[in-house]
Amino acid sequence: MKYTATTLLALACCSAHAQSSVKIYGVADAGIVLERGAPGGSTTNVSSGIASGSRIGFKGTEELGNGLSAGFVVESGFAMDTGASGQGGLTFGRQSFVSFGSPLGSISAGRQYSPYYKALRDIADPFSDGLAGQAPNLMVPNRRMDNSLYYASPKLAGFSTDLAYSAGEVAGDSTRKRALSGAMNYDQGPLALSVSHFRREDASVGLHAHNTLLAARYKLGDYQLHAGYAFNRGMGTVGGGGSSTLGNGATSNGGTVTSATSVITSGTVGVPGASSRDVVLGLCATFGPHSFAGSVVQHMDRSAANQDARQYGIAYLYSLSKRTDLYAAYARINGRNGAPFTVGNATDDGKGNRAFNLGLRHQL
Repeated sequence: MKYTATTLLALACCSAHAQSSVKIYGVADAGIVLERGAPGGSTTNVSSGIASGSRIGFKGTEELGNGLSAGFVVESGFAMDTGASGQGGLTFGRQSFVSFGSPLGSISAGRQYSPYYKALRDIADPFSDGLAGQAPNLMVPNRRMDNSLYYASPKLAGFSTDLAYSAGEVAGDSTRKRALSGAMNYDQGPLALSVSHFRREDASVGLHAHNTLLAARYKLGDYQLHAGYAFNRGMGTVGGGGSSTLGNGATSNGGTVTSATSVITSGTVGVPGASSRDVVLGLCATFGPHSFAGSVVQHMDRSAANQDARQYGIAYLYSLSKRTDLYAAYARINGRNGAPFTVGNATDDGKGNRAFNLGLRHQL
């Protein structure tokens, strides 16, 4: 970590000479996780990143004039309970990209969140991909895209578009291991809507997997209503000569496979070409320092395995200040025919079908 700190300080100093603004930010999140229903028995853990992944990040911007700007983000995840680096030990495994902005939109290059994931996290999921009740316990999140180019359009009358391409970087075939994602969004007043898509190609054979999400959020005074509907197709769908793995195109946790294998399914284990449907319905309410969240997530497996699953989740957060809160959450998954889903949180996949969280989150 000494090398990481030195690198970040050097970036900050160089940016200062260029009259840029550089911001240090982060999250420190830790608490207790009680897991029940795991094959190996119940466990009680001191865990990190339960509501939000613990991290430290640097972001910088420079105004270039005439509406142009340049910027960067480097963000490193880590475990509060052990001090270990997150995201498989990557130095800047959460995000690392450079961007260029103009009146026509922004373009960025590096390791970034996919448009599909942003729609799931920010619009459909009332738990915002954290705590025991998060939707990605049953839904494919498609979080990050390596080697990616990302275009975000300016907002016009509430409408905007996001497009991302992740290069597979396989010699001789540009379609292998690539991933593509896009979203058409509307966000104005109390209503937010999004139609997003994610497609990943297999590494060695002409197969692909894809997910399409319809997401909605509506604000009504102190309440927020959330809804999402996803169409999923796992590896085994015939591709146009291209191929892919989840390992390059996206990384995820909670109910999906993250290794670079040739058979990756959208919640239906080991069934090539299996399809499924996911539904999430939820509610958030805030009254002064008190916040509540609840949701039901239904996974409908359309393969012969018929591994349907349903999750119920609730959470309570108490704001000690604008940057610090206490939280408690509980979720349970009822699965059929050996459905493999487990109750995880923002950092951990989880091991059982029930979990209780209690912790503290501080944001810098």
